[in-house]
Amino acid sequence: MADSGTQYDVIVVGAGVMGSSTAYHLAKTGNKVLILEQFDFLHHRGSSHGESRTIRATYPEDYYHSLVMESYELWRTAEAEIGYRVYFPAEQLDIGHSDDKSLAAAVDTCKKHSIPHLVLDREQLAEKYYGRVEIPADWVAVWSKYGGVIKPTKAVSMFQTLAFKNGADLKDNAEVVEIKRDGSSGGVVVSIANGERFRGKKCVVTVGAWARKLVKSVGGIELPIQPLEATVSYWRIKEGAEGEYAIGGDFPTFASYGDTYIYGTPSLEFPGLIKVAVHGGHRCDPDKRSWGSGGELPITALKEWIEGRFGGRVDSSEPVSTQLCMYSMTPDEDFVIDFLGGEFGKDVVIGGGFSGHGFKMSPAIGRILADLALKGVAEGMELKYFRIARFEGNPKGNVKDFADQVRLH
Repeated sequence: MADSGTQYDVIVVGAGVMGSSTAYHLAKTGNKVLILEQFDFLHHRGSSHGESRTIRATYPEDYYHSLVMESYELWRTAEAEIGYRVYFPAEQLDIGHSDDKSLAAAVDTCKKHSIPHLVLDREQLAEKYYGRVEIPADWVAVWSKYGGVIKPTKAVSMFQTLAFKNGADLKDNAEVVEIKRDGSSGGVVVSIANGERFRGKKCVVTVGAWARKLVKSVGGIELPIQPLEATVSYWRIKEGAEGEYAIGGDFPTFASYGDTYIYGTPSLEFPGLIKVAVHGGHRCDPDKRSWGSGGELPITALKEWIEGRFGGRVDSSEPVSTQLCMYSMTPDEDFVIDFLGGEFGKDVVIGGGFSGHGFKMSPAIGRILADLALKGVAEGMELKYFRIARFEGNPKGNVKDFADQVRLH
């Protein structure tokens, strides 16, 4: 087997947004970094591609607050370093039945952390958005100033470019097949499918939907991370109303709580189309995907929602376009950010299970994963909700007072 001959401070396995952000934080602080990606860089086989992701601070789980707020600042910092935009500000609107526990918990988060927000009834919402968003009489809306849209493929490219500019080595089409203890240096040896080996003091594993497979083969741990194939759908705004739903005005990113959690963004990537999608998908093997044929999009629920929410300004007959991506789901929909442990101790760090909502927090998560690799602690962040050990006493993980958000279909 060929040895690269280079001793890295940290080897990052997986070049999606989490791995690329981690490499960026490591490289900008002067560390010798290698990032390995099993496919081409910026591929469309995982979770870190496409045209838009939302960012919001209105989380039912208040322990995400610091991650989101730090990420807002770090998105702007990285943009200033690269010289172009990946984050586009917008307001955020959360809607749902007045007794929905998740929505109530999101309001509690706003109050606890002094997030500027308004709770609106049906008439107040109609007045605020001039009839562009409608809700039933027994629903409420929560407006917040902290929303926005992130361009995912562009963001991943940004982090990779900044990591490279700061001295990181990047290698794609390099599938990691083994991570072992380095008997000579005490660090780790990472081997890829073509026989090459790379040595590092530490290793960070951020392989998305492949986390369960790789972590089991490396450390013998069965992480409860289930890949889902998700479908994102775009709908045509009726003629004359296109500007009313476009980014850059006052139309918000949005989330609708209920039996079917529906979310979306203002029109941005495709002129005249608005993104309205179900937060969920169907179980899949990331290496044997159906590519859209394994699970039917809950089209009836989407049509009914669009008909009832947009005042007839959006064509609900059928989506104009759909795109596929993957979620890496944990049972509690919370992340896994921890050390692999065992023979590796704190020398191998795991970041995974981002459950279809982690992208927005990738700048802060990359900083935390870098801290764990370099220092053994995550400065300024409580990680008890993200530890692997939370599943030992309860296979469902963190206990919550409200329903799961992700739908299986």
